[in-house]
Amino acid sequence: MSDDLRWKDFDKFHAIRRLRELVGNWFKVQVNFTDAKGLLRGVPDGKFFNPLNPFCKAIVDSEKGFQDRRNTARQATIDSTRTTGAKLSRCATGVSTLSVPIKIDKTFLGCVYGDGFLVEETAAEQRAVISSYIQRNFDGDKELLKVVEELPVLSEKDLNYLTELIEMVVGEILATQKSLSTAQAQVTELNKELGTRYGFDQMIGKSNPMQELYRLLDRVCDSEATVLINGENGTGKELISKALHYNSRRNKKKFMVVNCGAFNENLLESELFGHVKGAFTGAVKDKKGMFEEANGGTLFLDEIGETSMSMQVKMLRVLQEGTFTPVGSTEMKKGNVRILAATNRNLEKMVKDGTFREDLYYRLKVINLTVPPLRERKEDIPLLLNHFLEKFSKQSGHKKEINKETIEKLLNHEWPGNVRELENETERLCVLAGSDPVITPDFLSSQIQDNAKNKYPGYRVNGRLKDALEELEKEMIMEGLIRTKWNKSKLAKELGISRAGLIMKVEKYGLDKRTI
Repeated sequence: MSDDLRWKDFDKFHAIRRLRELVGNWFKVQVNFTDAKGLLRGVPDGKFFNPLNPFCKAIVDSEKGFQDRRNTARQATIDSTRTTGAKLSRCATGVSTLSVPIKIDKTFLGCVYGDGFLVEETAAEQRAVISSYIQRNFDGDKELLKVVEELPVLSEKDLNYLTELIEMVVGEILATQKSLSTAQAQVTELNKELGTRYGFDQMIGKSNPMQELYRLLDRVCDSEATVLINGENGTGKELISKALHYNSRRNKKKFMVVNCGAFNENLLESELFGHVKGAFTGAVKDKKGMFEEANGGTLFLDEIGETSMSMQVKMLRVLQEGTFTPVGSTEMKKGNVRILAATNRNLEKMVKDGTFREDLYYRLKVINLTVPPLRERKEDIPLLLNHFLEKFSKQSGHKKEINKETIEKLLNHEWPGNVRELENETERLCVLAGSDPVITPDFLSSQIQDNAKNKYPGYRVNGRLKDALEELEKEMIMEGLIRTKWNKSKLAKELGISRAGLIMKVEKYGLDKRTI
């Protein structure tokens, strides 16, 4: 079961990465992961060390030292299996180790541990042990013996803070793993039920916002109700409309799309309702409109917010009565079409401003779906990248992969153009990389490079530790509230605190829903 943990992905999650950074900055302590067998996991290049702790660097650079680090990992794991909480012990070199077990459903999966420090009460004794270790294994290296004097010494208060931080890392791992496992199970189940051309598996994403969207789609795809799809440009509103059509009873009939913002009023009326010969200059023959062409199927009205008030009146009649009149004709026609509409505009505000009809708005939003922007589901970016890489690699004939540094920069970008922007960026990377098998940050567009420099600059390393912890706590709660749409019970469970405790912290930090 330990192999199911996404060890290599943990440092892609900002909270985990920044917690490790905070521990390193404050205590010069290295935070590591081990699996249930005691093997180091999620370790870049197999030799991850804290650059702020020269002793860790020195012993890792030697074969014997690195072997002892691996023995430390095994010992930390053994210590964790014997306790339900944090365990303070010593490694083979003589430095102290603080480990916290990772358990899911009472199953031990490994541990998170910090090492490379001394305990205040036993610091002198530990230095003697470490010096002896250096004499035996490093021929009494004088430079390394000097480094021993620089090892961080933690008081009881420091150890309490360190324990709290490592437990927060474990909490983030458990919350992340639970979310990913639940998402995978739901996607697998949906794919079993919906195996058609535009099944929900084509809508890539395992994040909580996408899982909520999948559940709604599953409930409404076979309905005849009108659906209004809200979302920013590039989020995949048309893909959702296709999923609704091809997973409905209408899937044998036509699926038609019209972009309401691409035509002026007269042309849009002709496009939707058709026209008769001679209705206007250039109308040399009768033409069926989209409503007639899509009879028995589905019509997707994209950018519905761009229509004029007079066009909205005509659309309302079709939605209410199912009838329409071609341009230049007096004959009323009847159609059997399911209407799906999409917009990136705030129709509710437009209704208040008098630029969109209230009756049409409520007729359209019988079912209201909102597609989350990519910045609110960044855990889906690696999945989307793999999908687009495979697509463009097939086109070019050159298989490619993206290195960790490039992925890090992509995760830090805000993606104002959403999934469409990510797809375009991936295609650009594949083209610029040419025959190179690995895509590096050098190929990234300038705006992503700039954002990566300015985003997540790291924690301050001066001031009080309590203040730094509160900053992190506030940010985690704020991000969690947005992600769970202010579901405090759900977030409290993710964070491992009581709902009452979360409410108190929300009030403490002034995280009012209206201000975020």
